[in-house]
Amino acid sequence: MNIVVLDGYGLNPGDLTWDSIKTLGHLTVYDRTSDQEIIRRAANADIILTNKTILTAGTLQSLPKLKYIGILSTGYNVIDIEAAKSKGIVVCNIPTYSTESVAQMTFAHLLNITNQVDHYARENRNGRWNASMDFCYWDSPIMELYGKKFGIIGMGHIGTAVARIARAFGMEVLTVTARKADTLPEGVKKVSLEELLQKCDVVSLHCPLTTESRQIINWERLTQMKSTAILINTGRGHLVNENDLAEALNQGIIAAYGADVLCVEPALPNNPLLTAKNAFLTPHIAWASTEARKRLLEICTDNIKAFLNGTPQNIVE
Repeated sequence: MNIVVLDGYGLNPGDLTWDSIKTLGHLTVYDRTSDQEIIRRAANADIILTNKTILTAGTLQSLPKLKYIGILSTGYNVIDIEAAKSKGIVVCNIPTYSTESVAQMTFAHLLNITNQVDHYARENRNGRWNASMDFCYWDSPIMELYGKKFGIIGMGHIGTAVARIARAFGMEVLTVTARKADTLPEGVKKVSLEELLQKCDVVSLHCPLTTESRQIINWERLTQMKSTAILINTGRGHLVNENDLAEALNQGIIAAYGADVLCVEPALPNNPLLTAKNAFLTPHIAWASTEARKRLLEICTDNIKAFLNGTPQNIVE
């Protein structure tokens, strides 16, 4: 059984081991694979593992031995699912491995914005506290989360985890979700998008990217929000209109934006959010805690074992 990893570096830059997968077949791992290299590298593959390397219908047509594609993430937009299905190729993803890590990053962004820990640490390295005439100083508003309204758009696994943490901070949680109100966690209130945007001090995006949710945050929606509101996006870059958002930040329409995702990654030099006022960006690392990546590898291994045993799991339909 030939197993080829097309882009293993993102998951495992060297601090983890592929040993569990090596026990299942002859394993070849590439850090990165260009579009032009896919067919040559995967020509004899029975199993391909990929994270962001795109497998089109044309590429799949050129890989006659391929029986299984393991996606090293939850999202599966890099695979032409219909083409794989037509060729009898099983496609499996890795659900829920990073729920707690992404929820943690959501609040890392929020607390960075509300408490400005990085800002003051940098100021103090430059001697500002030493030069202070008083025992303390601050040059930006500090927001207490207790009693504030936290809006969650999308109440799946991650949204639910975020709601739990928000409640622990003593925040009132509102949500826009397809779920029925009586199935929501205790203390979470289902509302309309308009009500959520108008009332919430924090809005956090956790919905899947669909035709309906693409650019769900645009100029019209931004102008419905409080001028003191904080927007957090650890979901998908395309949930926001980046030009509209940058302009809204620069004009003070909303107070701040914390995000782990952009529409194009890695970031383009001219992305307006890179220089927008009070925009704080991390490089798509919410999923990348050591614990989450270990969990991903374990589930990936279990997925392959289940496939080899004739009982595939986590199949993308």
